[in-house]
Order: sequence, then C-alpha cells, then structure tokens
Amino acid sequence: MKTQASATGTPGAAKAKRPPAADTRARAASVPAARRVRDADATRARILEAAKKEFAKLGLGGARVDVIAMRAKANKRMIYHYFKDKDDLFRAVLEEVYADIRTMEAKLDLDALEPEAALHAFLAFTWTYYLKHPEFLALVNSANLHKGRHLLRSERFRELHIGFVPLLDRVLKRGAAQGVFREGIDPVHLNITIAAVGYYYLTNRYTGSLMYGRDLVDPKALEERLAFNMDSISRIVRL
Repeated sequence: MKTQASATGTPGAAKAKRPPAADTRARAASVPAARRVRDADATRARILEAAKKEFAKLGLGGARVDVIAMRAKANKRMIYHYFKDKDDLFRAVLEEVYADIRTMEAKLDLDALEPEAALHAFLAFTWTYYLKHPEFLALVNSANLHKGRHLLRSERFRELHIGFVPLLDRVLKRGAAQGVFREGIDPVHLNITIAAVGYYYLTNRYTGSLMYGRDLVDPKALEERLAFNMDSISRIVRL
C-alpha cells in the first residue's frame, strides 16, 4: 500500500499527468505581461507588413491569407485572431499606409517655412514618397477599385486627415498675406493637383514610356519631371 501511494501521490507524478492545455496556460501565465504585449504587437506588425506586400502585388481579390501567414511566419488562426476577415485586414493595411505618409508629412514642419519653400517642400515630399513607396500607389488603386468601402467606417482614417487640408491652407493663406500667392486658392483642389502630377506619371510609367518613346523612370527623367512639377504648381499659385 505504501509503495502504491508513493507511485501515484508524489508531486512528480501529478505533474506528469497534467493535461497539455494546462501546461500551456501555466507557461503563458509565467511570461511577464509586458513581454506578451510586445510579442503580440510584433506578430501583428509582421502580419500587416506581409499583407501590405501581398495586397500591393495582387490586390484584395488576388491576395491569399495563407500566403500572408507564411510571409509573416504566423498561421491563419493567428491572423483571424487579430483581424476578423480578409477585408478587415485590408482595411488595417490601408490605415497603416495612410498613417505613414501623414506622419512623414507632419515632420516637414511646413508652418516653420516660408510659403514658397513650404509649398516646394510639400510637393517634393509627395513626389519622392510616391517614388519610394510604389506599394502605396498600388494599395490606393486597389482601395478605389473597391470604391473606398473599406475606409467608410474607419475612425482612424478620418482622424489621420483632420489636419490634412488645413496644413496646406495655412501655407496658402500665409503666402497670400505676404503677397506671393493669389488669394482664394482652394487647398483641396491644389492638393489634388499636386498628387495627380506625381501619381499619374508613376502609375502609368510603363505605358507612358512606350507611348512617348522615353524611359520615364530614368534618373534624369525623374529629375526633369520634379522640376516641371515644381514650376507648374508655382505658376498656379503665384500672383
């Protein structure tokens, strides 16, 4: 009887019989909360980065969640833990890329520059950002293909753009007050024009190169295009 109690009642035996799920929960509980948060944030960030590349390459319809999981070194179950479905993941990716360009714009500190310098800095930044982030252009194309429905209820998207139009409006008003810009220029129309002169050129660079018989993304051609954009926008706003 004594031997039997020893075989079944020792702490080691009880530990051996603990269900695997209990061991997993015990290990998870032993990990500091701050580390669990860091790990969760890192996993989510990897998923978003992998999804950004997949959506930019293949669009919403062509992107596959299993490929995104593989790229992120995660699994589909983990993706659905953070995002309820592929559409929700696409929304999150769009929010991230818009957050990035708006954050970078804010670092320009346009309010500290003279009006003309501020306008040129904004235009050069927009052009350079598009050039260095072709995935942004592809994702914007994809979002518009779906009529922007993924951002319709995005509070974050709205918050990101609260100060967007006023930023350029302040530059225009300071320029008008100093007598270097025309009065009454609509900052929305001007921003659309600034975006368009870079966006169209780069999204149509392949067909444009064939059409015009020149390499539109040759370094010299890119420099010439930026100079042309600068001159064109300056002519629009000057007195």
